Amino acid sequence: MIRWILIAVLAIGVIGTGFWGYQEHQEKNAVLIQAENTYQRAFHELTYRVDVLNDKIGSALAMNSKQRLSPQLVEIWRITSEALSDVGQLPLGLLPFNKTEEFLANIGDFTYRTAVRDLEKEPLSDQETRSLEKLYKQSGEIKDELRKVQHTALENNLRWMDVQLALANEGEQMDNTIIDGFKTVEKKVEGFAEGNGDGSTSNKTVRDHEFKFLTGESLSSEKALTKATKLLRVNGKDKLNITESGKGAEVPLYSISYRNEKESGYLDLSQTGGHPLTLLVNRPVKQKQISLNEGMKKAEEYLKKNQFEDMTVFQSAQYDNIGAFSFLYSKDGVRYYSDALEVKVALDNGEILGLTAIDYFMNHNDRKLAEPEISADEAKEMVNPNVDIQEEYLAVIDNDLGEEVLTYEFLGTMGNETYRIFINANDGREERVEKLSGSEVNYARG
Repeated sequence: MIRWILIAVLAIGVIGTGFWGYQEHQEKNAVLIQAENTYQRAFHELTYRVDVLNDKIGSALAMNSKQRLSPQLVEIWRITSEALSDVGQLPLGLLPFNKTEEFLANIGDFTYRTAVRDLEKEPLSDQETRSLEKLYKQSGEIKDELRKVQHTALENNLRWMDVQLALANEGEQMDNTIIDGFKTVEKKVEGFAEGNGDGSTSNKTVRDHEFKFLTGESLSSEKALTKATKLLRVNGKDKLNITESGKGAEVPLYSISYRNEKESGYLDLSQTGGHPLTLLVNRPVKQKQISLNEGMKKAEEYLKKNQFEDMTVFQSAQYDNIGAFSFLYSKDGVRYYSDALEVKVALDNGEILGLTAIDYFMNHNDRKLAEPEISADEAKEMVNPNVDIQEEYLAVIDNDLGEEVLTYEFLGTMGNETYRIFINANDGREERVEKLSGSEVNYARG
């Protein structure tokens, strides 16, 4: 009798283990399918937009009407912005693709600068026309190369997840048509940069990939694991998986993860200095026990503990018992929007569930700012008089060309809506107006 009971118990155990394994497999497959669909969509949209971009530039060259040319250049600028967004969604972080990003950003800069001026009074110069002709020819060549990659990928049913695997395994010689195709595109664009000697499309929009603020000694994988146990709150390095970024990564890093029955976690740690760039902990969050304001204090303590100095909260929101807080670097009364980071806090026990600090480390540096050329009162005169201004700051933001500009930031209300308005501190121009969501809370510091 006891023997049959033991057999039954073992059978139930085997079935339970098999069912759990099946569920794990299904969950993993669902994540992989979702990622694959995202990559496929971004790639095909990139190919389509470069195709359209080439057509739009060609049409602009044929236009004779100044009234029609300006909207056409704005449209080209819009398409290049969308193409850059598509590139950012591809798993190319480990594959240098900077030149292509820079080329697209150059087109956007050139067309935006040209479109915003009065073309009736200041039409395209001969040099600008030659630049546009050159961009038309070069975008056509990129279009053809991307179409080749697209045709091969569709014909052979190639998967983007295989691209990510090939990039991660830098030590292995893996034949991957998509990688080879993008390397061809990158090499061709590098040739464009060498040939465009007139500097007529100098770029300031594309992100600086050097991560200049990553300081400190190079971290070994063992030390990275030790640090990860504290950041991810895991007992024991043996519970963590670690992967080193491939050759050519825009920043050398360790990707560290763990998973158990109740939760999973992921961390990107820079090899230089061991700085956390991205942290994500996924676990069930129970009923709210602490307020959003208390969660903000937990986030502030966490940033100070990890050497993020002079950070100030500028907005927060609550989603499903999780507090999401956005911080800005603030020094000498100036807020720097480029040096932003986000922290997520569980409102059941105050644990840190997320950190996104890539923009902070990519942009943070010691800046020397000139004094504003207009006063705050003069800047206020440029704001819509129907806006009731509640708060004001000095702030550095990126304008539409990717250039940092000093502004007066005004937070005000009009009717039932709240707005954040940025006025250029040098010429009084309205740089940006943002409508804030109702869930946002502003924690002003006196």
